[in-house]
Amino acid sequence: MSTVTKTTKSPLPGPNKQEFEPQKVESISPWREAFWQLRKNKLAIVGFVIIFTFIFVAILAPFLTTFEYNTMRAVDRLQGPSSTYWFGTDYSGRDIFTRIIYGARVSLMVGFFAVTGALIFGTLLGILAGYYGKWADMLISRVFDIMLAFPSILLAIAIVAILGPSLQNAMIAIAIINIPIFGRLVRSKVISIRQEEYIMAAKAQGMKNGRILFHHVLPNSLAPIIVQATLSFGTAILEAAALGFLGLGAQPPTPEWGRMLSDSRQYIQTAPWTVLFPGISIMLVVLGFNMIGDGLRDALDPKMKN
Repeated sequence: MSTVTKTTKSPLPGPNKQEFEPQKVESISPWREAFWQLRKNKLAIVGFVIIFTFIFVAILAPFLTTFEYNTMRAVDRLQGPSSTYWFGTDYSGRDIFTRIIYGARVSLMVGFFAVTGALIFGTLLGILAGYYGKWADMLISRVFDIMLAFPSILLAIAIVAILGPSLQNAMIAIAIINIPIFGRLVRSKVISIRQEEYIMAAKAQGMKNGRILFHHVLPNSLAPIIVQATLSFGTAILEAAALGFLGLGAQPPTPEWGRMLSDSRQYIQTAPWTVLFPGISIMLVVLGFNMIGDGLRDALDPKMKN
């Protein structure tokens, strides 16, 4: 916690005697200071606007279109953007705008559940490895090293191939491949924290390890975890789109952006809007989360503050 103080003169009895006493004026918590720093970051604000726009569109999808996302109209197939079909139609005559806004639900859901799963398990394993060390650290770190030795998308493909192609299995695969990222981040942070004096004092007072971990170690490790989670949202959505493009993620008729790209790639020259709008949607969501993540990193990292 940072404290702003000022010095005032306090007259004492006797001629020409003064004492300088520090007076506390204001106390600002690190989280509030980070919030004010984040508000000054214009790119982060743009990122929030992009993400909240997609969240708003995803929630209100049934009220923003009169079409069903899977209604086929053969007579209207491959229609260009117009007042009736804002983003045009695909090879089956389905309204692309409707499928985009319903696809936002799928992509945001994948990002949320995949990142949440990776964050929970990665944080727990990282805390165990960093705090207890010895054989626990060696075992967990070696598992992380093995997982990180594989390209993430190839490991996700292998997991989905074992579990079977589906949106749920794609979320599980994305969560698994992101666990080592959170685990190693938390492990390094915990290793530095466990040497602090307040941890030593807590141990000297007889505080149990579980209480130390969840009352001291975890709260002081939140800043890098929050930043990594935000950046991982964009990565998870991109990985889900890649699995969908390969036919290993969401299955028809689910309106998933990666699957939409895959189904329309043969029309990229004759009907470019069929791939343009899903691609732009993926790019904007990933860009928005990356902007927010960069802004949070600048706000929460003391070394980045002016």
